[in-house]
Amino acid sequence: MDSSELKTTIEMAMLELDEAQVSVLEEAVTQLLEYCTIMTAIDVEGVEPTTHALATGNRTRPDAVHKNDADSLLEQAPDLEDRLIAIPNVL
Repeated sequence: MDSSELKTTIEMAMLELDEAQVSVLEEAVTQLLEYCTIMTAIDVEGVEPTTHALATGNRTRPDAVHKNDADSLLEQAPDLEDRLIAIPNVL
C-alpha cells in the first residue's frame, strides 16, 4: 500500500492523524501486509476450520427442539395478571 492509498483510506475512515501518526500507521500496515503475504504461502490443504486454535472440537451445541410448557413458564413469573407477566411501571 503506497502513501496515497493509505491517506485515502484514512480520509474514508474519517480519521484525523498528524504526520507522525500517519508514519506509524504506514509502518504497521506494511508489517501487516508482509505478514499476510507470509500466511498465504502456508499450505492449509486439508486443515479443517475451527473456532479456536487450541480447541480439539468446535464448542457449539447441537440444535435441539425443546418443548416449553406455557404453564410451567408462567409459574416462574413473579407476578401475573390474567396469564400475562406483570411488570412494574417504569415512569
